[in-house]
Amino acid sequence: MPQLSPDDFSHEEFEKIVVDELDLLPDDMVDGLENVIFVVEDRPEDGSLDTLGLYDGVALTQRDQYGFGEMPDRIILYREALLAIVDSLDELRDQVHITLVHEIGHFYGIDDDRLHELGWG
Repeated sequence: MPQLSPDDFSHEEFEKIVVDELDLLPDDMVDGLENVIFVVEDRPEDGSLDTLGLYDGVALTQRDQYGFGEMPDRIILYREALLAIVDSLDELRDQVHITLVHEIGHFYGIDDDRLHELGWG
């Protein structure tokens, strides 16, 4: 079965899928997000398709020195990488959901090993 390609979803269409999946997450998961923005980029800086998402910030568990006026943390989803691993819109939605949960987990201080144990890797 062919993979979805970046041509199948514009940046705006992909962002809508991300917003839709964010809306489906449990309130207790997203209500605690403080000073975090969600961003869609085509690829990571290294140009690879190996990374689906990235949490760029200071985990909640490490915020003892976190002060007023800090730049927002970012949760980045990589459009081309996510499209490269799925074959359908349903799979894309599922993978966006998993990636959001994974990166939000990093915000809460959960490391990759634990996220994989929980099935969000």
